[in-house]
Amino acid sequence: MKQERLKVALAQRASLHDRDSNMDALLGDIRSAAAAGAALILLPELHNSDYFCQVEQTANFDLAEPVPGPSTAQLAAVAAEAGIVVVASLFEKRATGLYHNTAVVHNSNGSIAGKYRKMHIPDDPGYHEKFYFTPGDLGFMPIETSLGKLGVLVCWDQWYPEAARLMALAGADLLLYPTAIGWDSRDDEEERQRQLDAWITVQRGHAVANGLPVLACNRNGIEAAPSGKGPGIAFWGNSFVAGPQGEVVARADEQNQLLFAELSMKRSEEVRRIWPFLRDRRIDAYANLVRRFID
Repeated sequence: MKQERLKVALAQRASLHDRDSNMDALLGDIRSAAAAGAALILLPELHNSDYFCQVEQTANFDLAEPVPGPSTAQLAAVAAEAGIVVVASLFEKRATGLYHNTAVVHNSNGSIAGKYRKMHIPDDPGYHEKFYFTPGDLGFMPIETSLGKLGVLVCWDQWYPEAARLMALAGADLLLYPTAIGWDSRDDEEERQRQLDAWITVQRGHAVANGLPVLACNRNGIEAAPSGKGPGIAFWGNSFVAGPQGEVVARADEQNQLLFAELSMKRSEEVRRIWPFLRDRRIDAYANLVRRFID
């Protein structure tokens, strides 16, 4: 990492239901984060619109845009104006009939530092992402920025320790997860708590196993299913930042919030020295990890 202390911001927001309103709100968050001294801001997954993957509807492909494109132009201008690294999440139109769920990183001078295309694509009730997104083809490679190497992953990727490990092995200084996750409105309170605890716990585990800070930025608010085709989703917010031992440094509730945290990047090296998990990996014995199932 290129600096010992790093102030970061996470822009947890409910959708305002149209692209321009969402973008205006997030551009305001970027300016506010920079004014408060943050050097990096993470935005939630697919932040330009409602979470359209609740239903399979071909008209929703109209929401996609090229990268670079209109959104990256707006984000680049504000990143350069404010002097802040921006991690955004866009519905990328790569070609007609070919679309990705793509994270785009802007350097503090506005230039595009790189992008990551979501690798793990869910297909669950209310999360019909396989209908919309082609799995990523850029691999698990950190994006080099003016701050250091960012291991950017997206939402469903957060359940896979392999993805976090590969980013760490490629030299990531931070793990970042733009996210859109919530409860089925029919879930009872006990089930809701189990799901939320699991989501936080698995990502804290990535921090511990790799000796790296983790930033997870979720959306919040209730979004009804289009045309009543489903129960809708109550996005649970609870964006958080964890340190390299999994300690929660900052955590939001279920409301709109610009969440701040200050990270000591020197601690990552100190933790890796006392817990040398990378040293003790048995790389000679892991060949079966590339199999779907050992049978």
